[in-house]
Amino acid sequence: MPSFNRASGSHSSGAIVSFGSFRLDIARRLLLRNGEPVRIGSRALDLLIVLVERAGDIVSRHELLDLVWQGVVVDEAGVRVHMAALRRALEDGQHGARYIVNVAGRGYSFVAPIVPDDMDAEPPAVPAQASRSLGHVPPPPRSLIGREAVIDGLSELLLERRFVSIVGSAGIGKTTVAAAIAARMQSEFADDNIAFVDLGAVSETGVVPGAVISALGCKLEGTDLVEELLSFVRDKHILVVFDNCEHLIDATAFLAEQLVRGAPGLHLLATSRESLRAEGETVHLLSPLVVPDDEFPTAAEALSTAAVQLFMDRAIASGFEGGLTDIDAPVVAEICRRTDGIALAIEMAGSRVGAYGIRGVADLLASNVELHLPGRRNAAPRHQTLETMLDWSFNLLTENEQIVLARLSAFVGFFTMDAARSISGDHDRAAVAPTVGSLVDKSLVWVHPVDNAVFYRLPHTTRSYAATKLREIGDPEQISRRHARYFADLFKAVALKPGLYANIERHALHIGNVRKALEWSFSDKESYAIGIELAADSSPLFIGLWLLAECRHWSHLALGIIEGPSRGSQQEVRLQEALAISSMHTQGNPQEVRDAIERGLDLSQADESGVPQIRLLAGLSVFLSRLGDFDGGLDAARRCMVLATRNGSLAEKVISEWMVGTAYHLAGDQAAAVEHCRRGFKLEATVGRVDVNIFGYDHHLRAEIALARCLWLRGFPTTANGMALRLMNEGEGSSLPGNYSIAAVASIPILLWGGDTQNSREHIERVIAHTEKHSLRSTAAAAWALKGEWLLMTGEAAAAVDVLRQALRILHLDPFRLVIPPASRALAAALVHCGKYDEARASIAEAISSAEEMGQRLWVPSLYRTQAEIALKATCPDIDAAETALRRSIKLATAQAAIGWQLNAAVPLARLLIDSERSAEAFAILQPLFEEFSERTGTRDLVDAERILASLK
Repeated sequence: MPSFNRASGSHSSGAIVSFGSFRLDIARRLLLRNGEPVRIGSRALDLLIVLVERAGDIVSRHELLDLVWQGVVVDEAGVRVHMAALRRALEDGQHGARYIVNVAGRGYSFVAPIVPDDMDAEPPAVPAQASRSLGHVPPPPRSLIGREAVIDGLSELLLERRFVSIVGSAGIGKTTVAAAIAARMQSEFADDNIAFVDLGAVSETGVVPGAVISALGCKLEGTDLVEELLSFVRDKHILVVFDNCEHLIDATAFLAEQLVRGAPGLHLLATSRESLRAEGETVHLLSPLVVPDDEFPTAAEALSTAAVQLFMDRAIASGFEGGLTDIDAPVVAEICRRTDGIALAIEMAGSRVGAYGIRGVADLLASNVELHLPGRRNAAPRHQTLETMLDWSFNLLTENEQIVLARLSAFVGFFTMDAARSISGDHDRAAVAPTVGSLVDKSLVWVHPVDNAVFYRLPHTTRSYAATKLREIGDPEQISRRHARYFADLFKAVALKPGLYANIERHALHIGNVRKALEWSFSDKESYAIGIELAADSSPLFIGLWLLAECRHWSHLALGIIEGPSRGSQQEVRLQEALAISSMHTQGNPQEVRDAIERGLDLSQADESGVPQIRLLAGLSVFLSRLGDFDGGLDAARRCMVLATRNGSLAEKVISEWMVGTAYHLAGDQAAAVEHCRRGFKLEATVGRVDVNIFGYDHHLRAEIALARCLWLRGFPTTANGMALRLMNEGEGSSLPGNYSIAAVASIPILLWGGDTQNSREHIERVIAHTEKHSLRSTAAAAWALKGEWLLMTGEAAAAVDVLRQALRILHLDPFRLVIPPASRALAAALVHCGKYDEARASIAEAISSAEEMGQRLWVPSLYRTQAEIALKATCPDIDAAETALRRSIKLATAQAAIGWQLNAAVPLARLLIDSERSAEAFAILQPLFEEFSERTGTRDLVDAERILASLK
């Protein structure tokens, strides 16, 4: 086989080879098939020559880039595009023919047999091409942030399908992507076979064929321009780009069909704000740039999204010095979300950073001036500002479309078709659906399918623009009243049905509209009634999304102005419940919570169903338990059970069993707690999963946590640990933000009791971040207390003291006394490890006194155990005091049926007795207790007990 040189990019003259039905003349750069010229781009031909010259070898992509694109910066995607074009020209893989093989991870190889051909016969002449200067292809930007994959895919799709339309909202980047594709295709279509037709400069439909002819650079003077144009392009391998078709949609669609049907070598790429709906068209909906999902991302997390990358690119170009910091990252993320990922809007905002700074730009956008931010000086007139861009689209709408779009600006975020109809008035309702559909087609309204439903949304800038039009052509007050009335009616219907929390993600889509409706309703006395109604019925939505500060604001505001028939009604009961729940978690004002619950209970006496009373008594039990009044919590739970047994549904009976079981656990009766929790789960199995969210808590989750803690205390540590990890993982994946904080703060102690420092650390860090993100101050303090206990267990006593003191300060202020005893116990233990014996003794004595006074029997055994530890570690150890405290701990734990606490005290007591030469007594205490455990792994106490018993045998 002859060797073909390619040194310095030149080919050996006269080299001709044949393979299959093809004949390649390297010198003439001509490929024939059965004697006929093959239409092929210059880059694709270069690729073929390189592969033929090294037939049988694997040529890497890097080598192909060096040999074919010498000195030109091209990414590997360019190689793929032109390689695909080459394979199509060769019909590689069809009819059994195989010429080029892609060797995964290594490169390409030409595998077909090659035959030298030295015949001197002249090849057929190639038809002359018309000399022309095609329409100018706009240079793509220096960087194509977030669009590389789209450009790659559309380049291949265009070669395969021939007719592709890029459709999307104004400013989203359609022209940028089209220009980049055209630039990438220059080698595929030879140097002068790409025509870029900017239809934005054309205003009349009859001029469209002439604009294409002008871009093609040919002179046609007949009367039928379309037919002459077809004759000109019919035999050519050419790419035509129609940019900005939306205002000439019918004319461009007709011409596109004629060109694609009549010129088999022509490829057509169109950009438009709506599809052409033409024969042969493949539509690609260009998505917005990806924006950060997280409300509080780090700089690294924010910069992983294309929208933030583009914003910072334009900010730096505007003169901004320095990179993105973690402090500013959430601000930039919000700017990008506000622009809906629309590239032009992001560029305009980013270009102002040099003058105003990041936070200054955020303030500008907050004042709704984004419509007037200037674009690039050389931008098309319609892209000089976002307002002129949207003027272009708005002026193309029919009068009815303009009216509907203006009215849709009433919606904040997502809305349904039913909601759209509701604000249009009775006489216009029938026309709303087709009009909204038309606005969707024109990329002015975005569609968001959710499960089996369809929601719609206006991009933020479009909504701001449409709101100005509503003020010009409509009645904003009337539309706002219809909007508020619709959502009040919607949530009244939702409130009458169980399962809001189960569908919280669906209902969460309405949160922006609920906020707007509440704001409008409470802005005028005439609309107070709508606001009070909506505040009451939407409160479960705010609670379910853990927007507790907002829930308190609206319920407090509504209760302050409620009057007439609404005062004393079930509407007020719901508002009092909402105020109690939200205040309990956010305000640290127990009196406000107690007053709200008691007022609600008084009012609910008139409801014969008992349902409001059951809910409020459940809330009272939770509230008193948080205050550390475990006996009061148990009493309220029992009252709840009495009502549920007499009047309640099966679901309410299930929840009342769980309430009582959880209350027994806290009150120190672990056997009764297990019995009631399991009874609730057994009853639930007969009715299926019930709506378990009452007073801001998922009571199924709460009961499972209580059962897991009981099982640990009852001697089943392995089962309890497994349940704790499962419940935290389920809580973290829940759509209800409160579930994870509740699950973690209550389940992490199980891991700490058993000495699992690894898993406990991971969840402690997660729940701290979670509670601080959602502004749950008291729960965050409880999480920090757990962090202090973990620090103590891992030998960092001094750090533990600092963390625990700060956490306890907040827990006493709020107050969240449920977790104060274990935090106080950990602080005392940390103090003694730091050598502060007197302070440790005083601290544990105060904790014991407070716990016994409040009836917090659950924690008292562990407090006495720590008191013994302090007595033993003092400068002058008090053996008798330690023994007394340990025996007291065991006695109290026995009364609770909590053998976990018993063993926790029995292990140090056995050591003390052995040191006092009372080994037989130590064995008599430890051996029967150890035998009660059927699960003998998973805790340090079991390991220590087994080791001690082995040493005594």
